[in-house]
Amino acid sequence: MALSTISGTNGMVTAPHWLAAQAGCDVLKDGGNAVEAAVAVAATLAVVYPHMTGIGGDSFWLVAQPDGTVDSVHGCGGAAARADLGLYAGHGTVPTRGPLAANTVAGTLSAWAAILQSDGGRLPLSRLLRDAIDHADNGVAVTAGGAAIAAAKGGELRIQPGAYAAIFEPDGVPLREGDVLRQPALATTLRAIATDGIADFYKGALADKVAQDLAMLGSPVGGDDLAMHQATRPIPLRARIAGIDLYNSAPPTQGFASLLILALFDRLAAAQADGFDHVHGLVEATKQAFLLRDTHVGDPAFHDFDYQGLLDDQDALDGIAASIDRGQAMPWPRPSAQGDTCWFAAADREGRVVSAIQSTYFEFGSGLVLPQTGITWQNRGSSFRLATDGWNALVPGRKPFHTLNPALARFDDGRVMAYGTMGGEGQPQTQAALFTRYARFGIDLQQAISAPRWLLGRTWGENSTTLKLEDGFDEALYADLAAAGHDVERAGPLTATMGHAGAIVRHADGRLDGATDPRSDGQVATW
Repeated sequence: MALSTISGTNGMVTAPHWLAAQAGCDVLKDGGNAVEAAVAVAATLAVVYPHMTGIGGDSFWLVAQPDGTVDSVHGCGGAAARADLGLYAGHGTVPTRGPLAANTVAGTLSAWAAILQSDGGRLPLSRLLRDAIDHADNGVAVTAGGAAIAAAKGGELRIQPGAYAAIFEPDGVPLREGDVLRQPALATTLRAIATDGIADFYKGALADKVAQDLAMLGSPVGGDDLAMHQATRPIPLRARIAGIDLYNSAPPTQGFASLLILALFDRLAAAQADGFDHVHGLVEATKQAFLLRDTHVGDPAFHDFDYQGLLDDQDALDGIAASIDRGQAMPWPRPSAQGDTCWFAAADREGRVVSAIQSTYFEFGSGLVLPQTGITWQNRGSSFRLATDGWNALVPGRKPFHTLNPALARFDDGRVMAYGTMGGEGQPQTQAALFTRYARFGIDLQQAISAPRWLLGRTWGENSTTLKLEDGFDEALYADLAAAGHDVERAGPLTATMGHAGAIVRHADGRLDGATDPRSDGQVATW
């Protein structure tokens, strides 16, 4: 059944799993605000979507405030003090699985704490984590997507030290669709956080358990690394296009690239949504943005590039846009970023709109599941280069390059839009597709997400640099793109390879519109 845009007035949540959307909406009904609802969503996703996210990962948040400002929180962990080049002697790259892949602090919980400290309402943390604890204790049915990933990746995950096999393959085989996944150790951990506070994860009894497990499993992350970690509040990046102010997260995320794509496309002519000029223009703008991203975006402590300066420099943007060939594709042999993620959003009746994203990077992160706590630890630091210097080189304390980037937009007519997706390399591309369909071409919000999409390179799954397009575009488009030099690959029907997108729009009169992705297990919940 085709999805339709959902409307409401009191509050709204969109998330890639229906139980998470319901958890957030129930918080709104109980008097919570959008930030509290989003934390409930984040916690529930950590339980019901463990192949995509968890409290052992990182997260990034944007909050559009009722007064017109936009706040930002980064829960991004740096490389452990022991994670130096000597630790990886004999390795050509950082492993993607196992103890040496679990080389950065998990920042997600620190972001929850920071955003609740500044924007939390009256509800206690125990209320926000209630549904997540219940689902971890009593179990949740495994989705088709979760079962497929567990089956596909089981061979490389069950061999990792820790509790992965005991939790996710309790009968010796991967859980199947409809099987009940129970995570009692994670429930105990979440209950301890609800009682003792989030700080206990970084400095306290819970931190001691986490550090013990990480040491036992061979990770370089130690108790001192946890204790030194803090969330940060960088100024979000912004870009101005016709009638709209765009916002995204600052480095080390690729938010800069997402904004640059839209700023460049704003300078290109395109008569209709999903025609050649639209798709070709965005793909070529993506290439330009990724070229800059892949040489300049990373931990800002190690870069002096003026990201906001370029986004504000209209002459420079004009020049980059003018370099785009309107009829011919630029060759694209570059490798692609990857990663699994959950984006979600919430809005309340007071006018707050939250755009947030959290991830453990690969499916089930490093594969290390901590026995005492049930936490799946991320492998975000596997993206580090084993080099003495240069882009994303491994240095203790350095934050890795992040594909995660939540997006917000403020329209001159008073609308506020939160939008985003999971999907690594695909995140800026899907953001651009759904945003331009809605904002530039006037396509219905749900249709902007449900319509077929494209992907240059990879998101998660196969590693390639082709231009993949789902079925459903005008047949002439595939031939026209190929004739223009794009390496076109037909991706078949709608597929999760294109990400799990969502959006909420708050209108000036307080009306809320929401959409979720038919490629996900998601839902828009409102009341």
